[in-house]
Amino acid sequence: MRKVIIAGNWKMNKNLQESMDLANSLKKELSGVKDIEMVLCPPFTSLGAVAEVIKGTGIKLGAQDCYWEKEGAFTGEVSIGMLKSVGCAYCIVGHSERRQFFGETNLTVNKKAKALLKEGVMPIVCVGEKLEERKADKAFDVVKDHVVNSLAGLSKEDMLKTVIAYEPVWAIGTGVNATKEQAQEIHKYIRGLLKEMYDAQVAEGVRIQYGGSVKPDNIKELISQGDVDGALVGGASLKSDSFSQIVRNSSK
Repeated sequence: MRKVIIAGNWKMNKNLQESMDLANSLKKELSGVKDIEMVLCPPFTSLGAVAEVIKGTGIKLGAQDCYWEKEGAFTGEVSIGMLKSVGCAYCIVGHSERRQFFGETNLTVNKKAKALLKEGVMPIVCVGEKLEERKADKAFDVVKDHVVNSLAGLSKEDMLKTVIAYEPVWAIGTGVNATKEQAQEIHKYIRGLLKEMYDAQVAEGVRIQYGGSVKPDNIKELISQGDVDGALVGGASLKSDSFSQIVRNSSK
């Protein structure tokens, strides 16, 4: 049985004090939750402080991005070793905003995923199509391209330590989420790709999250789908009550 994973991507929101306040609220709200894996992904500037707040709880820490080199003259970048040193267990890579605004490609996502796995940090690899690609009936082609090339060269063992997040770009921050049928269709397709690339054990073992305007009132129907194993939550993760409600509504 795949354990449901709900991750909150705070994006470029929350200063240090606001991050600590939110983490403290979530620590209280979610103290009794055992059956859901919970991950908070604050900005780099708040990682250390949030790590201290959630220490000893069931909540894990994640980063929003990383760089694949260990150290060096890479101004503005953050290494995986740095992320590990503040307690990161997860790291998002290939988010559509990174692809859209910062030139992220399948090749760079692949380099980051491999480097994370080598360092023992679990990647959350984002895939998903834009609105014009869906309208042109290219959703499956785009998702296949992202999955096959972002995960190229990962071993079976590595793949089982990797989370995939399907995020239709047209649903991110728009208030329009994919229907449960649309989400299930793509998630099932991704699982089929994993079976082709690896085997049935990997396909059944990898967790696939849905991301894109996830809210407390739509998570139940999304999570009820057989191949939806959680959510990567954006805007609704910025408030304690909405994120904690999403977590509580995510029990299979």
